[in-house]
Amino acid sequence: MGEKLVRGIRGAIAVGENTAEEIFRGTEELLRRIVEENGINTEDIASVFLTTTPDLNAEFPATAARRMGWTLVPLLCAREIDVPGRMPRLIRVLMHVNTTKTQAEIKHQYLGEAAALRSDLMEK
Repeated sequence: MGEKLVRGIRGAIAVGENTAEEIFRGTEELLRRIVEENGINTEDIASVFLTTTPDLNAEFPATAARRMGWTLVPLLCAREIDVPGRMPRLIRVLMHVNTTKTQAEIKHQYLGEAAALRSDLMEK
């Protein structure tokens, strides 16, 4: 087994509406998929940075992670830049994990409509 390094894993999901329930559902789905697809143990998560587009403000996405039991994982939420004409109702994540995987082995997760944001990453 190789030395563990900190790697970043990206992902995004679009939710249907600006409600706490949708923000929780989308965030949980995205975080679970990243963890499953990359074989991550919660203990190996160094930190998670979550952002939302300006049209999502009903709740903090980090609250969904806390509800999943991620009570010791450092979490931070922020608002994305409001670029006109861009995809609405997005939750994005940048998860920093300690792993032996190479950058090429990391499986970024862009779910549903958000897959259009980084189709280049989803083709591998």
